[in-house]
Amino acid sequence: MANMRQIPLTCSGHTRPVVHLDFSDITPCSYFLISACKDGKPMLRQGDTGDWIGTFEGHKGAVWGVALNNEATKAATGAADFTCKVWDAITGDELHSFQHNHIVKSVNFSKDSAYLVTGSNEKLVRVFNLNNPDAAPEMYTGHSAGIKHVQFFRNDTHLISCADDKTLRVWNRATGKEVQKVEFPSVPSSLEVSRDGCVVTVAHSNHVVFLDSEHLNKIREFQLPTTVNSASLHPDKSIFVAGGDDLKVYKFDYTTGSEIESFKGHFGPVHCVKFSPDGELYASGSEDGTLRLWQTTVGKTYGLWKCLDGTQLNNEPISPLKEVQAM
Repeated sequence: MANMRQIPLTCSGHTRPVVHLDFSDITPCSYFLISACKDGKPMLRQGDTGDWIGTFEGHKGAVWGVALNNEATKAATGAADFTCKVWDAITGDELHSFQHNHIVKSVNFSKDSAYLVTGSNEKLVRVFNLNNPDAAPEMYTGHSAGIKHVQFFRNDTHLISCADDKTLRVWNRATGKEVQKVEFPSVPSSLEVSRDGCVVTVAHSNHVVFLDSEHLNKIREFQLPTTVNSASLHPDKSIFVAGGDDLKVYKFDYTTGSEIESFKGHFGPVHCVKFSPDGELYASGSEDGTLRLWQTTVGKTYGLWKCLDGTQLNNEPISPLKEVQAM
């Protein structure tokens, strides 16, 4: 098993660079994956196989940020057309469109799916009430440059954001005020809160930093062999993956930072990586316009990967495009 070659599943369909992705939680129908692409057409897929389910049509510019709610019943997208849209992920219908004054880079649902947070190039963080979409959003000001990523934090009582001003900030929703700030020597390129809410993972330049979520103290920091665009921590915190400008997807030991393995499958810089909710695979999105799914444990029978007598077979996902053109 140890000598088995990693065979990723390649998810095609996008025509421009894939810049962000998100997984739902595990649902009665497994889990789901949404991808943001500069072609303006975010796609929903079955998370464990990569099979295409549908495309959300309506944006008039590159989509920079995507999110699924925990149950995979709603999707959100932020785009260069200065809007954030909320979609019914079952039917594909557009539910809401929230106008901004600049590019929307990041979107995220609250745990109960009642609120949506957005971060934009206006340097503003906004929270919209999806049960009262016409109400004025909560607004958070303080960043001095465009927001790159924003998420609900600490059981939705706070928000956490990072921006081109080289800072990470935490906002208290009860007061509307900034309560914590961390400065970095370079612009943070990715932000992830661990599934248990305890660890914040930030990539910047060629570094990956792990912070404790309460005090934002540095737990550990590792230097990687390339500029890192994205990093993701495994749900059990044993390993983390990262991708960047050298086209490779890396896997590292979380405790020591030692490289476990790296794979070159993409034909362009890797823009985003993320573990599935069960930790069995991680997805990567690239400048080459593809998503790839990689097994955490190579050789395990899982999803479309079948392992027989030490030989791995990979049933590449077939897009059901012809059968469901009505979507």
